[in-house]
Amino acid sequence: MNSVHIMGRITKDLELRYASNGEMALLSFNVAVNRKFVKQGEERQADFISCKAFGKTAENLNKFFSKGSLIAIDGHIQTGSFENAEGKRVYTTDIIVDGFHFTGEKRD
Repeated sequence: MNSVHIMGRITKDLELRYASNGEMALLSFNVAVNRKFVKQGEERQADFISCKAFGKTAENLNKFFSKGSLIAIDGHIQTGSFENAEGKRVYTTDIIVDGFHFTGEKRD
């Protein structure tokens, strides 16, 4: 089973894009998720999780959330790869957003 549930804060302003045919909405963003344990005398650390949403889910995320918003995400992990400008293979791991939940915070 490939199922992921995370809660954290959106790290940058969201930028909704559309596929070349203009029909499919695409949204890529990162969520900062605090690590559970903190070593004494150290600052709390966070992991920055790459997320992608498509279609109506992407449009609704863009409508209701912004940088700094606390969000809970349900999704699944998807891996991929591409060749960068230097010709090196880059591997990616993203959460594909299947759904999201409001956390009680109100957007300004």
